Amino acid sequence: MRAAFDKLISWTGLLGAILLLFAGGLLTFANSYIANEVKSQLSAQDIKMPEGAALEKLSADDQKALKPYAGSPMDTGPEAKAYADHYIKAHMTAMSGGKTYSQVSSEYLALPPEQKATPDGQKLGDLRVTLFQGNTLRGLLLYGAAFATMGTIAGWAAVAAFVGAVVLLALGILGLRHAKREDKPGPVIS
Repeated sequence: MRAAFDKLISWTGLLGAILLLFAGGLLTFANSYIANEVKSQLSAQDIKMPEGAALEKLSADDQKALKPYAGSPMDTGPEAKAYADHYIKAHMTAMSGGKTYSQVSSEYLALPPEQKATPDGQKLGDLRVTLFQGNTLRGLLLYGAAFATMGTIAGWAAVAAFVGAVVLLALGILGLRHAKREDKPGPVIS
């Protein structure tokens, strides 16, 4: 009975190893695909990370977040996140006095037509458009950063799946060897 149980558990472990190898392969593909897509999509935007005087105008926190990437082409998720959160957002906040797109848009839409036509109304309308465009670009960059993070997680999950497969494979083989020994008849004691 013991040998049959050992065989059942061992074959289950070997099946688990095969499934983990398959999952590891899919996760490796996901990691590679996402990394390539993020790099190609961000590279196509041809954005150079800010450096020099462009950094000096920012807060100390924003400078600290951007300095590691200064002057390099933006082609990774962490660079996209830093640019979105510490460059675009910083400029939008400075331009709007801390107001969000929604707040500025509500102010603009509440103006009667004759006030929208004034220089102040047009300035508010231009700010509304700029904030909308900034939020759109920022959101797209943050999606790229999120996908890059998912790709990194898929890479680590692939490593874990391959390690798990090796462990299950070793345990399955050891279990089958043990079952073979248990199958052999022992000495009969009368």
